[in-house]
Amino acid sequence: MAPYRWGLGHNGGMRSSWNETRTERDGGARDADEESHAEAFRQGTLPMAGTIRGGSRRVAVNRPVDKVNGMPTDLLGRDYETFPAPEPLHQHGPARVIAMCNQKGGVGKTTSSINIGGALSQYGRRVLIVDFDPQGAATVGLGINANAVDNTVYTALFDSSIDPHSIVQHTQFENLDVMPANIDLSAAEVQLVTEVGRERILDGVLRGLKPDYDVIIIDCQPSLGLLTVNALAAADGVIIPVAAEFFALRGVALLMQSIDKVQSRINPDLQVYGVLVTMFTKTLHCEEVLQRIYEAFQGKVFHSVISRSIKLPDSNVAAAPITVYAPGHKTAKEYREVSRELITRGIVA
Repeated sequence: MAPYRWGLGHNGGMRSSWNETRTERDGGARDADEESHAEAFRQGTLPMAGTIRGGSRRVAVNRPVDKVNGMPTDLLGRDYETFPAPEPLHQHGPARVIAMCNQKGGVGKTTSSINIGGALSQYGRRVLIVDFDPQGAATVGLGINANAVDNTVYTALFDSSIDPHSIVQHTQFENLDVMPANIDLSAAEVQLVTEVGRERILDGVLRGLKPDYDVIIIDCQPSLGLLTVNALAAADGVIIPVAAEFFALRGVALLMQSIDKVQSRINPDLQVYGVLVTMFTKTLHCEEVLQRIYEAFQGKVFHSVISRSIKLPDSNVAAAPITVYAPGHKTAKEYREVSRELITRGIVA
């Protein structure tokens, strides 16, 4: 039976098809051609990575080792860039607002928000993480008990008499603050329906905070409701974390449609800063997913890929960014590389 092949459709959605295996009229010539391609790749004269497919078999090729502990090079053949350590800032603000968004749960939104924020704070950038998920994972992950504070982001949305600065909690990490959230935020979706200018309420809350920070990261909930629309309306750009697995790809098309609608109707300056591949392991399945992501987003994909590691949940339990909890670990280096890429590309000052 022929292998089952899947990928991104014309509109960014998923398509599935059965590809019939062609009869190999000249198997020897085909194998020789595959091996010549593999040799060319090993010699650095063929700009591709992954596997070379021929007929019904796959020929594995050796990958060049990139600059961060053997992370995979991208499947577009782009040269991997090493981004230099940034210079310290002599003045701060106004902040660039980034929405960490994907309606698929469990793809690394909160983990990436905490760890990119942690890495940027270590580079001297003042970072505010806005926990915009009723689960409050980002709040807990930075050592704040949201049930013990008087006010949360929910209060800021519906009580204009409260100064948002009084809601911000300082963490134990220098340059890293959080606007906490708890289960109260789950009621906001219903309450926002009757609010005037409901899509712009978070934007108004953050407006007074921007001069104090270099970057504000909004950790969105896994949905495309009014809270997420508020985050997209308030943001300058979006980072889309996508886990390197099949199901994580399925919802990306719907998310892109929502981003397009927000761009056309509410926030025309909204940009897609990039797609961050997370939870990568060196398996054929992950390589297939990487290939589909690169085909769909190409230059928008971050050079750095975040590996799956038990150290990440361990750092969440310790309520610290991985760059603090295990600074020499592979994933800490990967998140620092993402942060340097954001700075080098001018997304963050």
